[in-house]
Amino acid sequence: MAGLLAALGAAMVWTTASSLWRSVSSSGSALQLNTVKNGLATLLFLPVLVSLPWGDNERGVALLLLSGVIGIAIGDSFYLAALRRLGTRRTLTVEAVGPVLGSVGSVLLMQDTLPWKAWIGAVLVSSAVLLVALQSSESNRSDSGDTPVIHGLMLSLMAVISGLTGAFLARHVLLETSLSPLQSAAIRLLGGWLVLMPVLRKTPWNRLGTRRGPWFRIVMATVLGTNVGIALQQLVFRELPVGPGVTLMATAPVMALLIAPLEGDAIQPLGMLAAVLALAGVAVTTL
Repeated sequence: MAGLLAALGAAMVWTTASSLWRSVSSSGSALQLNTVKNGLATLLFLPVLVSLPWGDNERGVALLLLSGVIGIAIGDSFYLAALRRLGTRRTLTVEAVGPVLGSVGSVLLMQDTLPWKAWIGAVLVSSAVLLVALQSSESNRSDSGDTPVIHGLMLSLMAVISGLTGAFLARHVLLETSLSPLQSAAIRLLGGWLVLMPVLRKTPWNRLGTRRGPWFRIVMATVLGTNVGIALQQLVFRELPVGPGVTLMATAPVMALLIAPLEGDAIQPLGMLAAVLALAGVAVTTL
């Protein structure tokens, strides 16, 4: 039950944070915003980092740092870059393969045993995410030719692979060491931020600091989507196999239907069908 609630909670805070990040997307490049996000999140986790028993789990810490580099620094950067080339609809379509790849990978790499209902749940939730992607506004499409679209597809696929690789590394450490999900999250963030630190020199601080609004939204998005979200994610990795865990967290695009009216996006029958499929996938996976 703890893993289920953590996964759904992570999906909800990521949905809210995504709406906030969209509102500040013009304040800097995707890589720059990713760097600021990870820096703020690491600072908020500083008390956890200071109290860590660094010498007791050296191999685990090293793997978590690597997990942060791959899953957070590289994976998030690939994803944000793909959004700029493909738009929301196509990027989410590619991202929907994540739960299926997670289920397959958990069997091949982690020796997890998954019942047939977990596979059905993964297909249902993936179908729901695909429907939400198809419902996305046509204005988000890339119209600058085939080359940007091809590049975007490759970037989006690399984002999926990077995110899953980081997830498998984190789950391995959580199962093999005494590190808590909160400690694991802090170490992963630190690893991702250390790699991105050189980008700070090129960050347009004047654009971020000209108005109070952008900074407030950036801080709120960081706390919700990164600090709270990644802590819940680590709890999911400890309590659930990667496949079902990733499947449940993949309901974030479906949960965006809840805030769609606030953004002037009318819910269409396709969106309602996606919500039903997502709920069915959650039920099949967890019951």
